[in-house]
Amino acid sequence: MTLDDCFSHSYGEARRKFIDAAGGAGLLVESKRHPERGREGEDLAMDVAREGDPSASKVLILSSACHGVEGFCGSGVQVAALQDREWREHARRKGVAVLYIHALNPYGFSHIRRTTQENVDLNRNFHDFSKPLPQNAGYRELHDLLFPREWPPSKENDEALAAWVAKNGQMAYQAAISSGQHEYPRGMYYGGDSPTWSNRTLREVLRTHGRRAGRIAWIDFHTGLGPSGLGERIFAGPDDPVQVARARSWWDGGGKTPVTSIYDGSSTSAKLTGMMWASAIEECPQAQYTGIALEYGTQPLLQVLHALRAEHWLEQHPEAPPQLAAQIKQQMLDAFYTDTPEWKRRIVEQAREAMVQAVDGLAG
Repeated sequence: MTLDDCFSHSYGEARRKFIDAAGGAGLLVESKRHPERGREGEDLAMDVAREGDPSASKVLILSSACHGVEGFCGSGVQVAALQDREWREHARRKGVAVLYIHALNPYGFSHIRRTTQENVDLNRNFHDFSKPLPQNAGYRELHDLLFPREWPPSKENDEALAAWVAKNGQMAYQAAISSGQHEYPRGMYYGGDSPTWSNRTLREVLRTHGRRAGRIAWIDFHTGLGPSGLGERIFAGPDDPVQVARARSWWDGGGKTPVTSIYDGSSTSAKLTGMMWASAIEECPQAQYTGIALEYGTQPLLQVLHALRAEHWLEQHPEAPPQLAAQIKQQMLDAFYTDTPEWKRRIVEQAREAMVQAVDGLAG
């Protein structure tokens, strides 16, 4: 397969390529069957392949499609990695087992949604739901403006939203929408009121494959923030200076690719709640954990947020004309996946560098 062939045009194609690539590497694939069906009626699953000693003390997790549609990027990286003999040999020599988790959120991947079948943002869903959940007053102000009765929004709606941004600033707008909310089940960045299927299934995978590990690293592939094609390395862990410093010592790349953090304001991401990395610490408490989200840019932020608004509006309005629905889905796909050879080449190159650095960090 060429590099371009590693990427796909549908979830079903991506899943077949991942399973074939794993088989070509001599790996068994464990499929966690999803309860729903795909956009084309296909089976859905979280597929897991592991390379390395079953009792390895050092494990690197490479995961895709936490945010559904973002799996078009992450799956391509995983398929390319499985076909990269030099990279796989490097991990073997260092005694690092590699755990590939394909399609954390297969429903969103197939249906070109960012959310799970419960309309939950998986990376806002890792809470202790027995305790009070975070409040988001900014989102409460914006929710009705975000979803007008008709689409495209009217001039009056656009002006009202622009006035809110002018008054509060673009960073406040991003934070209000994307940090996570638990009041509007059909709204954007909804964190849910209980663990989703993907949450529960991922925890099962982590318990199975991480319980013997003394050190775990995790690279979770994302898209939609930052300059096109640039992979921002966002620290994915608790607000702990020791852990941040360790991640930066592994992945900073001599200052060329700094590890950013939502805690010190250096990241393009807003400060979030209920993040997925917590599951590694909770399910594998014996292991030293170090992780990043590798976030690739696609389109300008406001354009991405507009595509997300449209897609959520469509989910709320299944009666929308087919032509409009198709338009919105294509807009959504374009916001999270850039289907050009140059973009894909840059994505894989940056991922490979980060993967090698993770192996060296685990072994060092």
